[in-house]
Amino acid sequence: MKKERIAAQMYSFRDYCNDAHDLAETLKKVRSIGFRAVEMSSLGPLPPHELARVLDGEGLTCCSTHEDSEELLTDPEGVVERLGVLGCTSTTYPYPRNQDFSTVEGVRRLCKALNRTGKLLKKAGITFGYHNHNLEFHKLNGRTVMDMILAETDPDAVHIELDTYWVQAGGGEPAEWLARLKGRASLLHLKDYGVDAKGVSMFEEIGQGNLDFGKIMSAAKRAGCRWYIVEQDSDWEDEDPFQSLRMSLAYLKREFAD
Repeated sequence: MKKERIAAQMYSFRDYCNDAHDLAETLKKVRSIGFRAVEMSSLGPLPPHELARVLDGEGLTCCSTHEDSEELLTDPEGVVERLGVLGCTSTTYPYPRNQDFSTVEGVRRLCKALNRTGKLLKKAGITFGYHNHNLEFHKLNGRTVMDMILAETDPDAVHIELDTYWVQAGGGEPAEWLARLKGRASLLHLKDYGVDAKGVSMFEEIGQGNLDFGKIMSAAKRAGCRWYIVEQDSDWEDEDPFQSLRMSLAYLKREFAD
């Protein structure tokens, strides 16, 4: 893994991006920690041209974005236009909002919509992915929704941005799932999984939890991963997401980067 291929997911810093000034200052701090790339969670309070200017000024690459779930399915052309301004060639469907995972028919409807968006984005030179949480490990007729998404979507049009924490939270094993994604796992969300003294699951800095990142990173390399994206939703060290991502980045560089 090349260290310049480690990115920060900006959702980790959502409380520090309330306006244009705060977002610009947060991006500056992210760069000072040592990240060279970010994945934007939507585009925040800055219009695309201004965001592109700020990113360029800080020497940061926008490796990918998380766009609004509904817009990706209903107005992918607008997404293509924004990503073109950013010079970004990858985006991800972040969460199945308003989708019905209680029936096979509901999952298939979403898969058809994902295929339509993925094919349109591919024609525009953009890689489209699906980001999982734990709800995709709900079973229908003996199969997980995640199994169905893999089977019902076109692997050339819909990649999977696997999230290591949420796979574990859903009862899966991240390295095993990566082994199934060769050729369609260009983006990977790296998060560690732990439990507190009462057994309640919690987010951990990478290397501080229970996931086997040696196995995960080996599987990611075999799967063809191009970007390793660090995210921590909550449970930050000293309640400071910057400190948590600093710790995770240091671990990844020390153990896996060249």
